[in-house]
Amino acid sequence: MRKRILIALLATAFISVFAQAEFDPIKSFIKGWTDKGIATDYKAGEEITFTLQADFAGQEAPKDCFIHWKRSGDDQKVETGKVPASTDPIIIKTSLDKPGFVRVEAYLRDKDGKMIHKPGIRGEGNKVFFDGGAGVEIEKLQGLPEPEDFDAFWAKQRERLAQVPLKPELTPMPSDNPQVKIFAVSIPCPGPNNRPTTGFLTIPVDAKPKSLPAHAHFHGYGTHIQRAPRNGATNAIHFNVNAHGYDLNKEDQYYKDFFESIRSNGHGYAFDPKQNENPENAYFNGMALRLMRAFEFLKSLPEWDGKTLSSHGGSQGGLQSVWAGALEPQLTQTNPGIPWCADLGGKTVGRLAGGWNIPYVKGVDYYDCVNMAKRIPATCFVNITRAGLGDYCCPPSGVAMIYNNVKGPKRIFWVQGSTHGYVPPSPNQTYVITNQDAEVK
Repeated sequence: MRKRILIALLATAFISVFAQAEFDPIKSFIKGWTDKGIATDYKAGEEITFTLQADFAGQEAPKDCFIHWKRSGDDQKVETGKVPASTDPIIIKTSLDKPGFVRVEAYLRDKDGKMIHKPGIRGEGNKVFFDGGAGVEIEKLQGLPEPEDFDAFWAKQRERLAQVPLKPELTPMPSDNPQVKIFAVSIPCPGPNNRPTTGFLTIPVDAKPKSLPAHAHFHGYGTHIQRAPRNGATNAIHFNVNAHGYDLNKEDQYYKDFFESIRSNGHGYAFDPKQNENPENAYFNGMALRLMRAFEFLKSLPEWDGKTLSSHGGSQGGLQSVWAGALEPQLTQTNPGIPWCADLGGKTVGRLAGGWNIPYVKGVDYYDCVNMAKRIPATCFVNITRAGLGDYCCPPSGVAMIYNNVKGPKRIFWVQGSTHGYVPPSPNQTYVITNQDAEVK
C-alpha cells in the first residue's frame, strides 16, 4: 500500500511539474483599455476605469504566479496591487485632478516576485506585461517657458549655414535596379567639429526636371553603421540621412573610433549636461544644421518638382522630423513617430519621465520638440504616426504638447499599451485625433 501511495504521489508531482513546464510565455500578453474609447478625453477629477486582462493563448494560467500592477501619474501619486494570475479582468479605478497623464503598468511575476520573461525575445516585448495610460484635459498641457532669444538663436544658425557653400559630392553606388540610381552623398556643413551632412540618395534613372517629390528619412538614436541600399523608389527622390555626419563606406575600425569620439564626459552623445549648457556646443546643434543642409540639397536637385517635400523618422528621427517642420519652410508634410525630446524640462515640474532621458539644462530648450512645433507653418501637415500611452522614453505628455502647439493641419495616432519599442497585438485600443477643419494652404 505504501509503495502504491508513493508511486501515486510521484506521478502527481511529475504531472504538476510537467504541466507547469508546458506554460509558454511567448504566446502570452496582458491587454488593457479604458472605459472611454478615447483614453485622452477625461476631465480633471473624472473617474478613469482601466480594465486589464491576461491572455495566455488558450493555456492555463501559470501556477504560483501573480500579476503585479502599479498606478502612477503626473500628480506623483502611486498605488500598487497584485492578484493571482488568471484571465479574469482586473479593474483599476483612478483619477487625476489636473491636466496630465495617468500611467498603469502590470507585469506577470512568479511567487518570488521575479519577472516572467519570454525566452529568445529581446527588447521590451520579452515580458508578459501592460504599460499604458489615460490623459486628462491634455489640450491644456504646455511646456516650460521657452528661451526669449529662441528665434534669434535659429536665425544665427541659418547665417552660419549660409556661410558654408552648398557643394555636394555624389559618389555612384551599385544598384540592383537598372531603373534606380544610388549615390553616397557628402555635403559640407558647419557645426561642432564641422562634420558634413552624409547619407544615401536614390533617384529614378532618366527622371525629368521638376518631376519628382522628395523625401528625407532620419534615424533613431544609436551608433549603427549606415550601409548603402541596393534599390530605391522609381517614382520619388529619397535621401536617407544619418545623424552624425560620419564618412560613408569606411572600414569597421573607422566607425568604432568615430562612435567612441562622440562620447562626452562619460556620456553617450547628446546626453552630456555640460556640453548642452551652451546650445551651440550641444551635439544636437550639428544634427540640426546637417538636417537643414539635407533639405537645401534636396531642393537643389533639378528633378525635384518644387512642390512636395517631406520628412520621416521615429524616436530621434521623430525629433528630427519635428525640427524639419520648423526649420525647413518649404516642407509640405512631416511624419514624426514616437518623437523624442519633447518637454525635456517636464520632469522638473513633476511630469512623469522614464529613466532614459536627457538631463535637463536650459540649453536643450532650443532643441525641444515642444518649442519647435510652434514654428511649423500652416503649410505643413504634421502626421504623428504613433504616440504610445505607455511610452516613457517619449512621454505622452510631451507628444501631446507637440500636437497642441502645431498651428496647421495635424493628426496623431494614439496606441494604448504601446511603449517605445513595443506595440500590443491587435485588436487593441487605438484612435486618431485630428483637426478636421484645417487645410494645407
